[in-house]
Amino acid sequence: MKTKFTLFLFVVAISFSWAQPGAVGHLTIFSDSGDKFFLFLNGEQQNDVAQTNLRVEDLNQPYYNAKIVFEDNTINEITKSNLMIQDVDGVYSDVTYRIKKDKNVKTKAKLNYFSAIPVQQGFIPPSNVHVVHYGQPRTVVVQPVGAVSQTTTTTTQTNGVNVGIGVNVEGLNMGISINDGMGGNVTQTTTTTTHHTTGAVHQEIVEAPRGCGQRSCMTQRDFNAALNTITQQSFEDTRLKTAKQVITVNCLNVDQIIQIANTFSFEDNKLNFAKYAYDFCTEPRNYFKLNGIFTFSSNVDDLSDYVQSRQ
Repeated sequence: MKTKFTLFLFVVAISFSWAQPGAVGHLTIFSDSGDKFFLFLNGEQQNDVAQTNLRVEDLNQPYYNAKIVFEDNTINEITKSNLMIQDVDGVYSDVTYRIKKDKNVKTKAKLNYFSAIPVQQGFIPPSNVHVVHYGQPRTVVVQPVGAVSQTTTTTTQTNGVNVGIGVNVEGLNMGISINDGMGGNVTQTTTTTTHHTTGAVHQEIVEAPRGCGQRSCMTQRDFNAALNTITQQSFEDTRLKTAKQVITVNCLNVDQIIQIANTFSFEDNKLNFAKYAYDFCTEPRNYFKLNGIFTFSSNVDDLSDYVQSRQ
């Protein structure tokens, strides 16, 4: 009896760790050799400027498919499936991976696990680490072809009083020289600004999509193949892991999520999967349809609370 009760508490603890709403992890990747790179997670570019030490915060999925593209295009890109953000107990962590160049082949590099620590509230990364937040819009300043801006500042000495201002059609030239009459140093500043442009400089907000709200779901053929792979798994835990692996790199509509959820016998697994699948749903506004897969109203309430926390 005591053994059964201990096992029950263990299962409850594991289920609770999966069910915590709003839990996130963080990912840091650094290059041993100093080669700058761009990081893609589940196909989404994370940094607009190549970095040697990059940190991505607020990752809400247990693992991601990662791709690293180097600024130096002679180095082969790195791809890594199922890059873990959670530890073996299903708890989100602050994980670090290292890019290491191949000693024998300079065009090759590997992404290796380096370390992991518990997520710390209020953690301040070192100043040499470039930080981005997963799913937030990226701002890109676009300067059109032909736009030229130049500023020149000089410092001289002069004897006498002279004030001069000149304006021409190409830009603005301003020169001012003043003598204080005491033989002191005088600063003369000349600023030249020239604009030759075919269009105005503007800011463009590039939205880094989070989830699948603006994408297409899996085709029926691909989904049928995936569903068949999931149902062929003998153990329910393996079936759950396989289902998560499938949707991590795909988008599903509500009906497809329901079909996969109904392959699980235990409601805890249905709830676990339903929460995980929310970020991969192409129609999150219809997620209420999943309420029908549950027998217990407590699970319906749990999923509803989770969905509200994600909005």
